[in-house]
Amino acid sequence: MKTLKYILLSFLIITIVIVGCEDNLELEPEQSLLPEIATSNAANVQNILTGIYDEAGQTLSYGGDINLASELLANSTDLSWNGTFEQPAQLIEKQLVPDNTFVRDYWLNAYEVSNQSNIVLASLDVFDEESDRNRVEGEAKFLRGLVYFDLARLYGQPYAAGGGNTQLAAPIVLDAVLNPDDITSPSRNTVEEVYAQVILDLSDAYNLLPNTNGIFADRYGAQALLARVYLQQGNYAAARDAADDVLQNSGHSLTATYAEAFNNDQDSQEDVFAWQITSQDPNETAGGTEGSNDMNTFWAGQAFGGRSGNPDVSINASFFTVFDDPNDERGQFIYSNTGGTATTKWQSQFANIPFLRIGEMHLIRAEANFRLGTSIGLDPLVEINALRARSNAVALGSVTLQDIINERIRELAFEGFALHDIKRLQGTVGALNYDDNFLVMPIPQRERDANPNLMQNPGYGN
Repeated sequence: MKTLKYILLSFLIITIVIVGCEDNLELEPEQSLLPEIATSNAANVQNILTGIYDEAGQTLSYGGDINLASELLANSTDLSWNGTFEQPAQLIEKQLVPDNTFVRDYWLNAYEVSNQSNIVLASLDVFDEESDRNRVEGEAKFLRGLVYFDLARLYGQPYAAGGGNTQLAAPIVLDAVLNPDDITSPSRNTVEEVYAQVILDLSDAYNLLPNTNGIFADRYGAQALLARVYLQQGNYAAARDAADDVLQNSGHSLTATYAEAFNNDQDSQEDVFAWQITSQDPNETAGGTEGSNDMNTFWAGQAFGGRSGNPDVSINASFFTVFDDPNDERGQFIYSNTGGTATTKWQSQFANIPFLRIGEMHLIRAEANFRLGTSIGLDPLVEINALRARSNAVALGSVTLQDIINERIRELAFEGFALHDIKRLQGTVGALNYDDNFLVMPIPQRERDANPNLMQNPGYGN
């Protein structure tokens, strides 16, 4: 994040990385600190919390690769992979193997974020001010809820609105691990159990966080993420009400043009929450940190910071059949390269990555209102036409559910929604049904070697 300093934790020691000034901690030795010291005062715990955002925002997770996984796994004809990396190629081919490094790194990063969040939550008594304690607890629960939501969506079969959901997802670990003696070998929890924990964490975050919190998660960031979770569950009343709360009360609104929502060095008025990218932070060869943006790496042409595939992910003609108006700016938000057509959304190498934006909230409220026959906030037709007007698309005279779904594709393309929408809408990816085993990631082999209690997903061996 664009902040002075952060702290990254491992199971045994806490590594201190100073981004700005060096006057906060005296370390002996300088590179490590015993956990009991690192969590002994409010300033240190606040630094740990700041470091969790950096951990979650790495390229191997919310800095681009989770979005890439969703788009490539969901693809049948709309995208082509021009890159040389075998790991993403397995995603687009639906031929993942348990030792795929992308699959491994999503999992590892999620549990790093979870454990660091647990450490912060176990250290709240160092805060004297209730407002500080509440904010820190809310941010930690926002981040923990976020990673468990995606663990369930990527490593478990889809949530079924009808109930049950005994299919396995990921282990829920709520205890802080600061000592190797505390490491356990948990079994996988069910999809239902993980979603329940996610909703509990995010609901707590909403109640604890302030209305505004700079570039960090605030109560409306938690509410926007809850709206996304409820929509994935098919809980349309809760999704509608959460999205409406954000739209009515957060102070955020649609940018004047579609282009203004992307490629920004600072959060736009549309960003309820965005991952911060800056050229001044160090890059790491394995996974990267804030200075590296994999949405740009894989989706942009070389002239704009992308890889030699120019771009690695190119957009095919079949994608554009979803557009019903040639004047719709979203259908023109592209540029040509020698390797194919690139999306302009990720053209800037050091721009922030929008994660929860107001356009999504409008689409959630419109879909939920339509399904429920309600008009909370706005009538669905009026809401969809407002989004279309922003992109110079002609207004619709009436709206169907398919119109709303198509509008969602046009508005949110290449932002990481594709796989999850196919699953909740029970669609297909080529010849694969939404619940096909090969649209679910395998449990990483590294984790199963270390923990014999982790059962593998069907289709990937024993």
